[in-house]
Amino acid sequence: MKRTNLIFAVLFAAFLIACTTRISVKPPIAEKIPHEVFDKRVDNYFWMRLSDDQKNDSVPDEQTKNVLNYLNDENSYKNEVLKSTEVLRKKVYDEIVGRIKKDDSSVPFFKNGYYYYTKFSEGNEYPVYFRKKGSLEAPEEILLDVNKLAVGKEYCSVSGLSVSRDNKLLAYGTDFISRRRYTINFLNLETNSLLDDRIENTTGQVVWASDNKTVFYVGKDIETLRADKIYSHKLGTADNTLIYNEEDETYSVYLQESKSEKYLFINSSQTLATEVRYLEIAKPQGPLKVFEPRKVNHEYSVDHLGNTFYIRTNTDSASNFRLMKTQEGSTAIKNWTDIIPHRADVLFENFELFDNYLVAEERIKGLTNLRIIKTSDNTEHYLDFGEETYMAGISINPEPGTEILRYSYSSLTTPNSVIDYNMSSKEKKIMKEEEVLGGFDKNKYESKRLWAKAGDGTMVPVSLVYRKGFVKDGKAPLLLYSYGSYGSSTDAGFRSAALSIIDRGFVFALAHVRGGSEMGRYWYEDGKLLKKINTFTDFNDCAQFLVNEKYTSPDKLFAMGGSAGGLLMGAIVNMKPELYKGVIAVVPFVDVVSTMLDETIPLTTFEWDEWGDPRKKEYYDYMLSYSPYDQVKAMDYPNILVTTGYWDSQVQYWEPAKWVAKLRDMKTDDNLLVMDVNMSAGHGGASGRFERYRITALEYTFIIDLAGIKE
Repeated sequence: MKRTNLIFAVLFAAFLIACTTRISVKPPIAEKIPHEVFDKRVDNYFWMRLSDDQKNDSVPDEQTKNVLNYLNDENSYKNEVLKSTEVLRKKVYDEIVGRIKKDDSSVPFFKNGYYYYTKFSEGNEYPVYFRKKGSLEAPEEILLDVNKLAVGKEYCSVSGLSVSRDNKLLAYGTDFISRRRYTINFLNLETNSLLDDRIENTTGQVVWASDNKTVFYVGKDIETLRADKIYSHKLGTADNTLIYNEEDETYSVYLQESKSEKYLFINSSQTLATEVRYLEIAKPQGPLKVFEPRKVNHEYSVDHLGNTFYIRTNTDSASNFRLMKTQEGSTAIKNWTDIIPHRADVLFENFELFDNYLVAEERIKGLTNLRIIKTSDNTEHYLDFGEETYMAGISINPEPGTEILRYSYSSLTTPNSVIDYNMSSKEKKIMKEEEVLGGFDKNKYESKRLWAKAGDGTMVPVSLVYRKGFVKDGKAPLLLYSYGSYGSSTDAGFRSAALSIIDRGFVFALAHVRGGSEMGRYWYEDGKLLKKINTFTDFNDCAQFLVNEKYTSPDKLFAMGGSAGGLLMGAIVNMKPELYKGVIAVVPFVDVVSTMLDETIPLTTFEWDEWGDPRKKEYYDYMLSYSPYDQVKAMDYPNILVTTGYWDSQVQYWEPAKWVAKLRDMKTDDNLLVMDVNMSAGHGGASGRFERYRITALEYTFIIDLAGIKE
């Protein structure tokens, strides 16, 4: 009896200490400074917004100091509140990186006489780029070691590696800030020395002209970061010639080289329209021609092989897109003829050209299919992937003269794979399946594809994975993830990091909500503009379905989404906070109305056709009805973890920071509300191969602990 009393006393004392620790850690309370924003609303936390000049100033002004103090206080609070999970967090992090093969390499691809591939090595965070001339048995040549570029840098991103046509020069972009403003550098591969040429404030993308001296690149607007100008640059000179300026602020531009390597395409695009210009790469000073003039609701893209242009287009009400062709010299739309007609039940997403084959990437009932067409006789067949939910897509295929299609494949139980498929013999060769260390066995897991009924009767696909032996009794924790915007589909690909929650008894699920393109173009149209709320209600309906089917229960259900998926998280907790135990909002886009009213913020102007233009009352009222920041209420919210990056160029850090401040001021519960601010990263988080998983470990540990799992 005495022993029992002693044990009780010890446990009670420990409980009191834990409670005292939680109570004694007081959250940061952000100062309220009323500020009238663009539409006469009052924003008490507008003061958190800093300009790029303020962030870059070596001597911070008073406002900058206040903002930095607040963000650092949030990080300190997070560290204190989650201190008890540090051991578990390290264990989860070690598990995640422990599954990754440290000495690893990509599958080589052949282009212009060389095999190209990348390698990772033990102890390094970044890749090394290699090539071999003519044969895989040839001597290895180092193109670029990113680890050397990253020395002394808190952040390092390399983009747009491109070798000149004579194989002697390498162009590549570097970003050491995480604002996605790249500086283009040029390396002489014969002498391993940098050229004097440096081009700043670009997207990092380069296309070489045939003379091996001229490059084309994309410049960015300094303030909005819009990719708006195309230049040509001649190496060894100060010559940067503007060849195209996209003056419409709702459009951005990018470059594309045709499969034939004959043409450079300049693509001007926005949500509802496209316009392509082209010139012959062999004539870099030649005339720039419009392929087909822009027209509202006409989206198209172009490629070229032989003497034929191929066009993926939604012309003539082809909402799911069709493939058409036309001959050189006859680009006007009246000359286009069908290759693959429009179909109401199939979304035509992508295509790859070969001399003797055409490969179409088509989405049918939510799943990607690869259709092989022999161009000589139009015989065709589809690849069979053998699983009920998966992710597949066309991979790197630079050589048109081959019969080999390289494609990627994975599923919730099958690691990422690169497969070569002989389109003539129909033989598959797995070139690489990601090696998952730590005793992973795919046969220990099971995946399913279910259908949840939304409130309006729409059937929404749900993909999920769990360990075999799982029992549907409502007692398991479940993490439900989604995105649901821009027509971007959430595919059921392999996620080795998720094994750390699945192996602890979690179900991992994906809600394929409207706003993506899983079920076709209409699926996207039904989740944007004045139908955007369908995205949020679909997610809540999928969550409720999983509860009803006893895959989980509200006290074990967690939700996660990032960027526009973070907007989704903000909306669902305002609508149905009682449905979730915890929510993870990653770099969340939550201040929708204010951002869409401010044309100086990156991405705003060419996203009005995605979210609506709030300068028009109909869209303003609708957006205000779901904008997470504006809809915060005095009520109980679930446990919430928010992440952001100080240098984020897509969702500015102040959006999640203001949201957290307002939630903390208004919520009526004692649940956790913590924010992680990465002071040296942007939208994509840390740049290192392993370092990026520290935030994943934080996210997973947050929900593991809330689920009552301590190991």
